[in-house]
Amino acid sequence: MKPVYILSDNIITSLGFSTAENTAALDRGTIGIKTINEQDLYPGPVQLSLIDTVRLTEKFSEALAIHQKTLPAGSFTRLEKMFIVSIHDALKTGLVQPENPRTLLVISTTKGNIDLLENRYKAVFSHKRLYLWELGRIIQNFFGFAETPLIISNACISGVVAIMTATRFLQAGLYDQAVVTGGDIASEFVISGFQSFQAISPNPCKPFDLNRTGLSLGEGCGTMVLSTTREMEETSSIRVAGGATSNDANHISGPSRTGEELGAVINQTFRQAGLTPLDISYISAHGTATPFNDEMESKAIEFSGLSHVPVNSFKGYWGHTLGAAGLVESVAAISSLRTNLLYRSAGFETPGVSGTMNVINVNQPVRLTSCLKTASGFGGCNAAILYQKV
Repeated sequence: MKPVYILSDNIITSLGFSTAENTAALDRGTIGIKTINEQDLYPGPVQLSLIDTVRLTEKFSEALAIHQKTLPAGSFTRLEKMFIVSIHDALKTGLVQPENPRTLLVISTTKGNIDLLENRYKAVFSHKRLYLWELGRIIQNFFGFAETPLIISNACISGVVAIMTATRFLQAGLYDQAVVTGGDIASEFVISGFQSFQAISPNPCKPFDLNRTGLSLGEGCGTMVLSTTREMEETSSIRVAGGATSNDANHISGPSRTGEELGAVINQTFRQAGLTPLDISYISAHGTATPFNDEMESKAIEFSGLSHVPVNSFKGYWGHTLGAAGLVESVAAISSLRTNLLYRSAGFETPGVSGTMNVINVNQPVRLTSCLKTASGFGGCNAAILYQKV
């Protein structure tokens, strides 16, 4: 099969509007999770990681002026603006042309324009905008993508599955490039849903820590441009080396108690990549900071022979970004590969899982050659994807 390389990327979170801004904030140890008291989102104070609305408006206006000069900015939702700004930044290299029929657009989201269910938006946007296919059509038309976008909505593994799906289309020779993007927003619906599970921490989340009390929700959007052609042969590149998914069918919201199913996914990913646990330099874990997810993930890592490998979770910085998580966290992990710098797992102080893990507690320069990204989600879904320097 054809190799698939990562040409460019973007991250939008509470920490910044580009990969460089976000990684600089990670280097400083900045935490984007804050106490928010906004009645439109939740009746009381709640810990959230929100994207700066003023900067989003500014960045969107810049993209609008380039791509769609005649459309009013008010005709786009918050999430649509996030997607457009992220894709616009990732396409700045000019290496990929959306109008090329050999370019695939893959969109990852769990809830889409879910905020349009709220009364304040019902008179502003058509109810049709709630449908994921309509969200995809709007993004497609904005950039002029020739092909109908493929939309992935598979709980919190959506972002990883989107990258994996695009990779397989490219490997099969059906497309030459793919723009993979994932995003979700904080909304009354989402926050209330997680609060009903009593899953939201009253403080910034603490993945894998003994004193973790739940997750933190965050807004985010990430984009990755994939290609079967390397940008420059004389420089090192990052390729998607393998990936796999499974479903443990344990519970509607709770993960497996053994971690064997995620462990099987990890091992299948190794087989695809032709690598072993000894070849892995670093793990970017799902690490939601909920009691059951972190425990399950620790068992899966130990089960797969990876207890020695440095591991972190980025959710302590910008929260759980749902359908964006697999993209945003993959881009951050790939940045670590490029710069040979590991970021500490924010919020982690005291080990609090039964599986043996090498959680990163301080930023450190390390020679890196490969990274494993894991993800898990409601319904028992699991995913793993492997990135490798070449």
